[in-house]
Amino acid sequence: MTSVPEAAAACGTDPAGPGGRGPEQPAGTGPRTGDGPPPWHGLTSLQVLRHLDSGPRGLVEAEAVERLAGSGPNTVPSWSTASWPRRLVRSLRDPFTAVLLCLGLVSAVVAAWGTASVILSLVVVSCVLRAGGERRADRSVAALRKLVATTANVLRRPAEDEPPRSREIPVDELVPGDVIRLGPGDLVPADVRLLRASGLTVHQAPLTGESAPVAKQAVDAPEPRGGLFDRPQLCFQGSSVASGSGTAVVVSTGPHTRFAATRSGPGQRVASAFDRSVHGISWVLIRFMLLTPPLVLMANAALRGRGFETLPFAVAVAVGLTPEMLPVIVTTALARGASLLARDHRVIVKRLPALHDLGAMDVLCLDKTGTLTQDRPVVHRALDARGEQDPEVLRWAGVNAWWTLHLADLPVPDALDEAVLDAVEEDEALEYDGVAALPFDAVRRLSTAVVRRPGRLGLHTLVVKGSPEDVLERCTLTEGERARLLALAAREAASGLRVLAVATSERRARDRAYTPVDERGLTLVGFVTLRDTLAPTAAEALEVLADRGVTVKILTGDHPGTAARACRDLGLDPGVVLTADTVDGLTDGELAVAARSTTVFARCAPEHKARIIAALRADGHTAGFLGDGVNDLPALHAADVGICPRDAVDVARESADVVLADKDLTAIAHAITSGRHSSVNIATYLRITLSSNLGNVIAMLVTGLMLPFLPMLPAQILVQNLCFDAAQLAFAFERLRPAALRAPTVLQPRYFLRFITGFGLLGAAADLATFGVLALALHDAAGSGQAAFHSGWFTENLLTQALVMLLLRTGRRAAEGATASPVRWAAAGLAVIGILLPLSPLGPLLGMTALPVLYYPLLAAVLALYTVALVAARSRYDRPGTER
Repeated sequence: MTSVPEAAAACGTDPAGPGGRGPEQPAGTGPRTGDGPPPWHGLTSLQVLRHLDSGPRGLVEAEAVERLAGSGPNTVPSWSTASWPRRLVRSLRDPFTAVLLCLGLVSAVVAAWGTASVILSLVVVSCVLRAGGERRADRSVAALRKLVATTANVLRRPAEDEPPRSREIPVDELVPGDVIRLGPGDLVPADVRLLRASGLTVHQAPLTGESAPVAKQAVDAPEPRGGLFDRPQLCFQGSSVASGSGTAVVVSTGPHTRFAATRSGPGQRVASAFDRSVHGISWVLIRFMLLTPPLVLMANAALRGRGFETLPFAVAVAVGLTPEMLPVIVTTALARGASLLARDHRVIVKRLPALHDLGAMDVLCLDKTGTLTQDRPVVHRALDARGEQDPEVLRWAGVNAWWTLHLADLPVPDALDEAVLDAVEEDEALEYDGVAALPFDAVRRLSTAVVRRPGRLGLHTLVVKGSPEDVLERCTLTEGERARLLALAAREAASGLRVLAVATSERRARDRAYTPVDERGLTLVGFVTLRDTLAPTAAEALEVLADRGVTVKILTGDHPGTAARACRDLGLDPGVVLTADTVDGLTDGELAVAARSTTVFARCAPEHKARIIAALRADGHTAGFLGDGVNDLPALHAADVGICPRDAVDVARESADVVLADKDLTAIAHAITSGRHSSVNIATYLRITLSSNLGNVIAMLVTGLMLPFLPMLPAQILVQNLCFDAAQLAFAFERLRPAALRAPTVLQPRYFLRFITGFGLLGAAADLATFGVLALALHDAAGSGQAAFHSGWFTENLLTQALVMLLLRTGRRAAEGATASPVRWAAAGLAVIGILLPLSPLGPLLGMTALPVLYYPLLAAVLALYTVALVAARSRYDRPGTER
């Protein structure tokens, strides 16, 4: 049977893959530990069995039970899910939530119970929303989890003198020294050393990232070639059998496997784009808030002779500067976006801030296999020895694939054989009678079918297919001709194609079995080239990502030509391809510069992927990474947002921030759009709230020093903030025009500082103009005049805040015919409350009274001028090139 890492053996591919750079010593343990596990690949099978106190017949049941008690179950340590109390405490790490908690406690100390109650309620609501959203995401991911393996076929003996019996046992009962059997489709349940193998190939993509199956053999003294994962006699937990069969002895289980060892490597995740942005804005505002109360107290004490009786007012001013609803708005917007993604596109966001990071992402790093291409090659063309197209070459390749498959003990075709058989007519292979087959193996790197051709009695035809180097070595050629043909195969491989050579030879019919010795004196028929099948949605998804301002970079362990070819076929310019060797020669700064213009990084090991992503982030990019294997863990941790598909290995799903139902770039495009929708709404809330609050605080500080009484009572400030905060919840549900979602959205502290300062001063000017209007409309500044002043300023504050919500929101130009924006309804409600509350029965309870009629036309004039100023200032900030 053809085992078929002919893909790995084919010219232009690297059988080592990124895993070839792994450590040379496997982690494991056996009954004799000594100073540590031996280098299993350096021992013969007999030496391994002796070290493990085992034999080809397996362990005795009683001994296996005893070993299980000593070595522990064969399970990979899992990460426990956080409890509710732990999630709530973890939510308090948010800077604004912590500041709100402190302000609430200070308010309680100064007996401002209303303010304290509202603030602490907001803190609790925010923490519950965030903890609940993350708990729902964890439950969704838990439903997607798959075990590495469930059962294993093991040989054990009931007693020492009894024959072994083959039976299925749970994988967690495996122990070092157990002898197991592997067949097509089996998941390797532990790290094992092969004792026997027939055409065995395994998929090691979860461990190494290489797309092609890798051939495995039970050799005792192989020539060292590549790294640990390239050892043909070793198989590792996390891989799966592609074809063939084998018998192996377990050398490492549970936490001692290579699969488990990767869990302790990545370390703690670094701060993401969301963390950096929010913390940057938070600490700017925290400094303002910490400075405000002392300034208010000192100014009132120095100029007005007021003492600590103004402390509640000072705390209320600090609360007025605080965007109290930020944790609630952020959590609501992100949780709503995550819920819609899970419902409409089957994308699960495990860590809510990762949705913002998706919206801010401007670089997406991924491997090509399974995303840009499928794990299924197709025949590109067939070439004769002169490099010209010849269908006869493909016909002979089909004969080889058909009969090696049908004469094999375990008929499981590999990807290359399937591609060849899909490209030829079945009748062409059936013209011949199959006689024998020599399956592919890692040493010969070719397969042979022996057939009988019609009309040629007494003759057999050997049809050989495999790597160009090994096939040409067995052909009757001059050195010059062999060099020319190798150069032809190398040119095809450099263009991103996989190359198989096909040769034939006539032999006199015989009864004895054919052996590899007969694979000599061949005549080259030609070459078959194969290319990767493009993912159906890849080209469209790349266009969407480019339209969203996201640059795609390929980090792969494949051949540079193969990766570049896939990019060109999808319309993505690969440019200059950098290999891992080149990356190793660059400093971090040089790598950051090179990464700006490089699209494809080839021959990448896990550490290269993580280093490239770290360089992109150091260069100011927000980077995402899509991975699905154990080898992708360092990159998943290094990225701002780690993404993996549902069928990724268990440890990758636990590490990722976002889980996709399918490994499809289209789903990522939807997730990016949803992330930007949430991020834009959060940014809009921050801009409007902070600029409005800053204007109010400046105006209150100035008027507080000019008036013989407080410009607003603490209760009035609290009610005003409550009304404004409730209205701003609408930002979490605001609909946006598509143009607002085309560019990455990053919360830039410098931009926010400029924005809130500019519009805050504009708002303060409007408030002070209202102070002049009140001076004209009110002749008495004492008694009822004080209540009227409070009423007038209360009304003006809510009306100006309603204007700011309408004119400064990002989605203010909604699509024609769309339903009314929730922000419009909220602003209208805010304006109604501002006008009617002083006139209602609640007005006197809050220290407010009805206003004279003259006040309203004068206020309308101030609001009209303020509207013109807002529109003019906003148009300046909307100019192209303005930082967002």
